[in-house]
Amino acid sequence: MADPDKPVAIVADFPLPGNGWAILNDRMIVRISGPGTDKFLQGQFSQNLSEVTSDRSPRAAASTPKGRAYCLTRMVRDGDDILMDLPADLAEDTLAHLRKYLMLFRGTSMEVDPQASLVGLLGEETARALAGAPMDTLKEPGGSLALAAGFLVRAEPTAEGTPRFEFWQTSGNEACLETTTQLPAADWYASEIAAGVASLTAATQESFVPQMLNWQHLGGVHFRKGCYTGQEVIARMHFLGQLKKSLFRFRIEQVGPVPAPGSALQAGDRSVGEVVNAVEFRDGRCELLAVVRHDAAEESLRPEGQPDAVLVPMPLPYTVPEREKSPQSDT
Repeated sequence: MADPDKPVAIVADFPLPGNGWAILNDRMIVRISGPGTDKFLQGQFSQNLSEVTSDRSPRAAASTPKGRAYCLTRMVRDGDDILMDLPADLAEDTLAHLRKYLMLFRGTSMEVDPQASLVGLLGEETARALAGAPMDTLKEPGGSLALAAGFLVRAEPTAEGTPRFEFWQTSGNEACLETTTQLPAADWYASEIAAGVASLTAATQESFVPQMLNWQHLGGVHFRKGCYTGQEVIARMHFLGQLKKSLFRFRIEQVGPVPAPGSALQAGDRSVGEVVNAVEFRDGRCELLAVVRHDAAEESLRPEGQPDAVLVPMPLPYTVPEREKSPQSDT
């Protein structure tokens, strides 16, 4: 493996490589252990813990009582423990918030695993080199395969069809990665945008209900699991058809400053959306994910303060049927 202290590149290759791997230094893996693990997480996250199994590692969200997401993660079952990934810059605040509820579960702990790391993989070739075994449990996104040094999880492909995987390394050193190509972390995060997978930042925490981030279309919201914090708002938005904005992908052909998370998108003089994530490519282009009002999505949109930077709609690898039936009013 390469030096884990190697700085994260801020510019991605274009086009994205079809194979390779990137160390995600800005993600941390948290281990939840003890007799109350499943019950604790069941009460705080949008995923049903009974569906987090040895061969299935789904996404999940934790929200405030008002249904606003402050944590987007994936859950991986490691024996009796659960692993989750968190952005390093949000981990301390997220864990402090969750520990308010963990206090009710004696003998259960939640700590950053200093030995664990997360690697993003592009391409079937890279995944097969790492797996070294049949990947029958990795046919669909969220499928998981236990390896000697951790877990290999299939993620959503890009809209352009590039297969993607996550390697949750919990021990050892997978030398087989050294036989394939290391990529800058920016390539992985560009692939996240191309796959329609949002991540939260300090500017966007508690800004969106999970469905506004298309989290339900990534398998991250279980609408019939029962009560958890924020569930009433999340369920009502789903069952009453109240979703009026959602996550879109855009490209800017020639960009000045890359739009920052939390900055506005405008249609004329109106603010109709908010940037969630953005990445710059070496050819000067930029791609971004933004939550946009459905009734404004077909208008000519621009980042605030950049009148010449026209947003070009780009495809996602999944459909968002709520856009077809969304009421045309503010959320």
